[in-house]
Formats: sequence, structure tokens, C-alpha cells
Amino acid sequence: MAPPKKSKSKKTKKVSKKLKKNKATSVAPKEPKSSESDWWDSFWAKNSSAPGVPVPSNEEEAFKYFFRVSKKTFDYICSLVREDLVSRPPSGLINIEGRLLSVEKQVAIALRRLASGESQVSVGAAFGVGQSTVSQVTWRFIEALEERAKHHLKWPGSNRIEEIKSKFEDSFGLPNCCGAIDATHIIMTLPAVQTSDDWCDQENNYSMLVQGIVDHEMRFIDIVTGWPGGMTVSRLLKFSGFFKLCEAGQRLNGNGRTLSEGVELREYIVGGIGYPLLSWLITPYENNCLVSTSTFNSVHEPARSLAVKAFLQLKGGWRILNKVMWRPDKRKLPSIILVCCLLHNIIIDSGDQLHPDVALSEHHDSGYGEQCCKQVDPMGRTMRENLDKYLQHKKEKAPAK
Repeated sequence: MAPPKKSKSKKTKKVSKKLKKNKATSVAPKEPKSSESDWWDSFWAKNSSAPGVPVPSNEEEAFKYFFRVSKKTFDYICSLVREDLVSRPPSGLINIEGRLLSVEKQVAIALRRLASGESQVSVGAAFGVGQSTVSQVTWRFIEALEERAKHHLKWPGSNRIEEIKSKFEDSFGLPNCCGAIDATHIIMTLPAVQTSDDWCDQENNYSMLVQGIVDHEMRFIDIVTGWPGGMTVSRLLKFSGFFKLCEAGQRLNGNGRTLSEGVELREYIVGGIGYPLLSWLITPYENNCLVSTSTFNSVHEPARSLAVKAFLQLKGGWRILNKVMWRPDKRKLPSIILVCCLLHNIIIDSGDQLHPDVALSEHHDSGYGEQCCKQVDPMGRTMRENLDKYLQHKKEKAPAK
């Protein structure tokens, strides 16, 4: 048992409180009028004509090219993290050669590092700062945004879910569908002391898996990461909180939909052949030779491909996730991934659009074959059959073009 603490006298307590108050006052952070407020002009002049880089000539488009967001969205991101970047000890600002970095420049450095995936040395050279500054600024930004932008990535409420279901049906003809699921590998190198078979995936790369569920606008509404790339996507699904909530009837548990044949259809999401066929996760038919299965798969594929496209935009927009991570801290990497997903969602929520040269042209998991999951839940099979019949009946009733 720990010894009891000695109580302080009233006088000692008063003195202690006064010292703490004075100490807090003396280090109270203030964002000074920084000489770095013109950081963009300096950056633009230095990087607008970089050899071999297809930088847009229009300054507004160039800003979006370098940082993935419009200036308006950039200002919004700054407003989210400003307090954290200013208030953290010792003063929240980085002193480089006697100059104080503004919050805007700190955010720009972090966004450029995440967007380009270039080395800290290269990013630092583009901004006139050192490698250690890029490292420190980027991590501080990640910690701040991870906390302050949580509201941009959450499972939708009932009203929002109804809107998502309506959009999926309008766009793809799938009634009561709440989203699409997919997964991708983040490749990394690891020190020899940290390597293990768990982190070595099917392509003999060391990697970390990311699972994402997206809505009709390719907005992430659920993310799972931090698990070794040696796992299959079906196993990752079963380890996720989302799986446990669904199995407990606490997610995808909203209003059912009665089809024209009187069949009740529950809420569900769609995924590829790597996932098990469940009552709430509908996968395609493997045998595509029958007319009905061909109809089902042709409707299912474009809907589930929304998740594929979302990862293409995520890894294309935030290229740090598409390059081989050099000995990353496996405890910090999930935060980097999550913040990139938050930034992806902020772009959508703000009405921005990625520059057309940004998205990946190949598959987001290039080189990885999709492993087929043979698990079939009887209720999932019934769900898929009912959907198949509904789509076939709808096709037969549709007027000939």
C-alpha cells in the first residue's frame, strides 16, 4: 500500500497556486504577427517552374495541385488546428533562423509532405526549412487534425443513411444499400528486428492493411487500420468494430425495405469476392455464365467499385500512402492513414475536387490479386437471391430502348 501523502498547509497551497498562475501566464501562447504570412508568394516563386513537374500556370489551380485543397478549404483546415499549433509548448511555433513559422506555413508544410510523399529533405527545401522542422510540424499537424476533424468521419445518422440508400438506388438500382467496402495495403520497410510473418503479405511486402466503407459520394464513413498486411481482408473485417456491431444488431439495423414480391430486405453494404457473403454484406456471384447472375453482377460491380475509386483518390491525393514507407513507427502510421482519410472527406465536404492529374490511374492495390473468400452465410445467400430476383424482374418490366 502506498504511504499516505502529507497535506499541504493553506499558506503553502496559496503560494503554490500563485506560482502556477504566474507560470501559466508567463508562457501563455500568442500567435505573433509572423513575417511568414507571405509564405505562399515565396513558395510559388520557388516552385512554380520546377523542372519535370506539370505545375498548372493558373495560381489557384497550382495551389490545389500542391496542397490538394482550395485556398478556402486550406483556411478552414487552419482554423481547425490553429489553437493546437499555437498553444502547445514551448510556444507552439518553430523558430528557423530567427523567423517564426505561421500556422498557415506549418499547415502547408504538413499538407505538402502528405500530398507529395516526397522526403522530408525535399519538402523542407521547397519551404526553406530543415528536415527536422518538416518532421516536427507534420506530426504536430497530424495529432491536431486527428482530434479536431473527427466529425468529418463518422457513421451517418438515420436521416443521412436514408439519403445514402436513396442515392445508391437511384444510381445503381440497389434498394436499401448503405455503402461499399474495400481494403488496401500501405507498403513499408521495417528494421530487421521488427520484421515478422504477420506483417509480410501475399506479395512478400511488409505492409499495413486499411479497410474503408464509403457512401455514394466516395466519402469514408468507417475506417479500420493498424492491422498487419499478412491478414486477408475477410479476417480484417472480422477483427473490426464494424463487424462486431453488425453481428450484434447495432449497425445496419435501420428500416427494412419491402420489395415488390413482398420480400423484406434489410440494410446492407456491398463488397468484392474477398469478403464473405453475409446477411449485411452482399458479394457478387462467382459464376457469371447465367443470365440472372450476369444481371446481378453488372449492377453490383459499379456500386462496390465506389470503394475502389475512393482508395484510388485517397492514395493518389495523399501520395505518402502510395509510396513505400521508410521504417515508419507502426504506432504512428494508423494516425497518418486516418488523417489522410479525414483530409479526403474534408475535400468532399467542402465541395472541392482533386486536380485531374492527382488520382491514381492503376488499381490502388496494384500487384495484389483479390483472394476469394468462400464463406457463405445462408441468410446472405437468401438476401442475394432476393436481390437478384428483384433486379431481374425490374429488368424484364423495363421498357425496351
